[in-house]
Amino acid sequence: LWPLDLRAISPPCSVGTPASAGMCLLLGATGVGKTLLLKRLQNILYARLNVGTNLTDLTLKKKKVTVREIGGCMGPIWPSYFQDCFSVIVWASNIVQISSSCVQLLSVLSAEPLRSTSVLILFNKRDMPCIMSLTEIKSLFRMDDIIASAPQPITTLEASACSGQGLQEVLGWLESVTVK
Repeated sequence: LWPLDLRAISPPCSVGTPASAGMCLLLGATGVGKTLLLKRLQNILYARLNVGTNLTDLTLKKKKVTVREIGGCMGPIWPSYFQDCFSVIVWASNIVQISSSCVQLLSVLSAEPLRSTSVLILFNKRDMPCIMSLTEIKSLFRMDDIIASAPQPITTLEASACSGQGLQEVLGWLESVTVK
């Protein structure tokens, strides 16, 4: 059974509808698990492959957050979605796609509309056999250099959307940048 208890982070609203906290973008290469993450955050245990964009509403401390997942195949038009978001989750998981994920990350971090936007870099699929260690992946990304030179506040987490590992931390981060 799925171990994430959303009631601890998103209590039901007893009066009216939740106030809107804004838009969070979920970006990453094709096939890294973005759709599954969104479904798991909604406590839905299955997901179909999504091509394009997907909107998901989450309630965090009586604030409605809309998470817009934008598929990897839409990378060239990601910047058209940057204007009105308060946070960005960049998804990196597939070792085969690590160089393209790094290029995508650098283009997101250098975008002018996102200069003060909170960024979560999420290393997914940590439950897969024969994976590189998080230290090795961060080294390939040169994560210390990226964090030191980026104008945005950057957080890195590891997770498995499939097993649920780390998803509580993702919700905690989203709540911390949303509810102020």
